Amino acid sequence: MSHFRTLSRHENQARGLGQYALDFVSGRLPPPGAEVLRRLEQFHLDSVACGVSAVAMGTRAPTLLRAEALEYRLPAGDRGATVFGASTVVRPEKAVVANCSAVREWDANGTNFGYNPARGATAGEFGHNDFYPVAVAAAQQAKLDGRTLLLGMLALDEIRGRLAEVFSLKHYKIDHVVHGAIASAAVYGAMLGATVDQIESAIGLLVAHYIPFRAIRAGEQLSDSKGASAALSAEVAVLSVQRAMRGFVGPADIFRNPEAIFCLFEPPREPHTSPFDLALATSGDDFAIMGTHFKLGIYEHQSAGAIEALIDLLTANPALLNTPAELETLCVTIYQPAFGIIADPAKRDPRTRQSADHSLPYILARLLAKAFRQRQVGWEALMLLPADYDDAALADAEVRQIIDKIEIQYGGPDYDAKYPDGIPTSVSIEHRTLGRLESPLVMYPAGHARNTTANLAHLLDVKFARLAGLGVADPGELRRRFANLAAKSSADVALLYEFDLLDKGA
Repeated sequence: MSHFRTLSRHENQARGLGQYALDFVSGRLPPPGAEVLRRLEQFHLDSVACGVSAVAMGTRAPTLLRAEALEYRLPAGDRGATVFGASTVVRPEKAVVANCSAVREWDANGTNFGYNPARGATAGEFGHNDFYPVAVAAAQQAKLDGRTLLLGMLALDEIRGRLAEVFSLKHYKIDHVVHGAIASAAVYGAMLGATVDQIESAIGLLVAHYIPFRAIRAGEQLSDSKGASAALSAEVAVLSVQRAMRGFVGPADIFRNPEAIFCLFEPPREPHTSPFDLALATSGDDFAIMGTHFKLGIYEHQSAGAIEALIDLLTANPALLNTPAELETLCVTIYQPAFGIIADPAKRDPRTRQSADHSLPYILARLLAKAFRQRQVGWEALMLLPADYDDAALADAEVRQIIDKIEIQYGGPDYDAKYPDGIPTSVSIEHRTLGRLESPLVMYPAGHARNTTANLAHLLDVKFARLAGLGVADPGELRRRFANLAAKSSADVALLYEFDLLDKGA
């Protein structure tokens, strides 16, 4: 049985978050279920593979921020944190911004949709588990063991995920990383032994002074800002906690503040309340992470249904692989917001990876081109990796020709009604010889939290090996280093990021 602590809209929820985080990471609450911890370990391993490969491949923002972090070396004996692939102890906020940027760079780690109809919490905000390095930095700084680190990671995902269920930031053009930043402040503070007053001040500082808008995700060609948004917000969350612990007093009771984002955009019906109640799991199996989805490669998660539908069509009609020239059209029917995000006509001609991985035409064209060349189908065979978004891939003539044959149409209310419970998508192909081929409606593609047919553990193992293999000589050894966090000592945690990275350059 799961138990919850509800922070009422009538109370000071910033203090409630602080107390929840303190109680959770201290181990004073009953333990989470074994399946929750297993899922958390899977998501953390997935994020590590994303991060170390992004650093080793010389991607721009992680490389720049990591070099910046290493300029903030601390004197021997000072408590700080480390960055992926280094032993140098640096300022914790600089380690956090570098490591979170690396984890997020490929946009290939877990995704939540903020949808929990069983509890009536369906605000539908997106989010990603980009923030695990915050908990690692806190554990290294405070010399905590692996069990405490694991609880910190879970508390961070729980706060972030439950906020996403009750308040939609994107509806007000605010970037979804704000929820992760609030969770980061609460958990980082709790792991360092901050008081409830100090955590409240840190959250108040964060919400009053550091709100990013979705301008970073707008435009025809997206920039480094998209991938680094979580990292920059995590950095200021850590700084806010540090200032609060030194005595800086920030705005109190920020969730009920009429001029802060929550009450400003959703004025409460009753005076001196926030717009929502917030239920946080304290034990059992019903944690927010259990509704979070895996990405099985590099693609915007809204495209997973179309990928699944196309793979199903290719599997059912292997003759398609032998006659690429006879493909006439590929039509995708999809829901909002996917139609508005990844089917934007401006994204039919992506020139950067950050634009291509948010372009449904490019994603499907690249996947189809790989299938034609390899004469293989399936998620494992067609997994999209960094090489599928490099300069050569973006300019690939065959991919561009296939893009010209792709049509995307909005499925209307029938499709919208099925989201975000699922990712309702269907694909049809017009073929010169085979005629019209149609996929079934896909709701729960591989990687989706409600998918029950895919061999998820195997696919995650394949993804880890392929991504981690871009960053280290022995992916198996890297996996062993990060596996079974609960059994690791504080000395193990201190050395967690000390491993040799391959240097592949940009």
